Amino acid sequence: MSTAMNFGTKSFQPRPPEKGSFPLDHFGECKAFKEKFMKCLRDNNFENTLCRNESKEYLECRMERQLMAQESLEKLGFKDLMDEKSEAKKNL
Repeated sequence: MSTAMNFGTKSFQPRPPEKGSFPLDHFGECKAFKEKFMKCLRDNNFENTLCRNESKEYLECRMERQLMAQESLEKLGFKDLMDEKSEAKKNL
């Protein structure tokens, strides 16, 4: 009786992440935004829905500095925040 397992029947094919690489912020270019977001999370018992503005600002910083691929904020789930900003400008 053989107890050896045959791992060669399936081969694993690694593939890159769907959105590409997400480089680390080695120079701390977006550190202030990250800290603001983390403070918001701590202050709100890690309820991330209460920190969406901070999250949006952090992602905008990363995109502006090419630390992540440019992506529409609507695709990243911030359409409602963009609509609020548009409404505020209209009311001025």
